Amino acid sequence: QVRLVESGGGLVQPGGSLRLSCVVSGLSIKDYDMGWWRQSPEKERELVAASSSDNMTTYLYSVRGRFTMSRDNDNNSVYLQMNQLTPADTSKYFCNVRWTANWGPGTQVTVSS
Repeated sequence: QVRLVESGGGLVQPGGSLRLSCVVSGLSIKDYDMGWWRQSPEKERELVAASSSDNMTTYLYSVRGRFTMSRDNDNNSVYLQMNQLTPADTSKYFCNVRWTANWGPGTQVTVSS
């Protein structure tokens, strides 16, 4: 059974930083593309960052230069470093094994003063 568990969300002031983590069990992420998504009640789910199995990373235009996705295949984990956060980044963030139905429960990020 594949399981993903995100952590690291919370409340942060505008301009602050957070680092999200996603630990995966049940498969080896080195063989898979991985993604970080976000969804808020006002918006559709959007792909924030994606990391291919050969470690190519792409980003949503609005987070480029502020967010960095990384992966640790040895620890079967992916990360999302988020800097210069703005209220527009407020959302629930989800980790996903791309092209599969395997999702974590998400972690809430709230950017507010």
